[in-house]
Amino acid sequence: MPRITESEIAEIVEAILEDGPATKATIAELVAEIPNRIVLSAEDLAPSTTRPGEGIWEQQVRNITSHKNSPGNAIHDGKLI
Repeated sequence: MPRITESEIAEIVEAILEDGPATKATIAELVAEIPNRIVLSAEDLAPSTTRPGEGIWEQQVRNITSHKNSPGNAIHDGKLI
């Protein structure tokens, strides 16, 4: 199974926010919920080389904010704030 993309992570975040009563969530809440919504591959679960203690997929959750000025990013494109 290939690694999940940042765009796919953002789509899951959008679904979490749409499904729940709250219109916002913390990174910790998203990190806790995402594995309930998708099967993460061994590559996704591998440790991040730049963020000790995090899996690569967790880094991708944080990257949604980090890459907010890039076209194609969910924040940049107005899907998330």
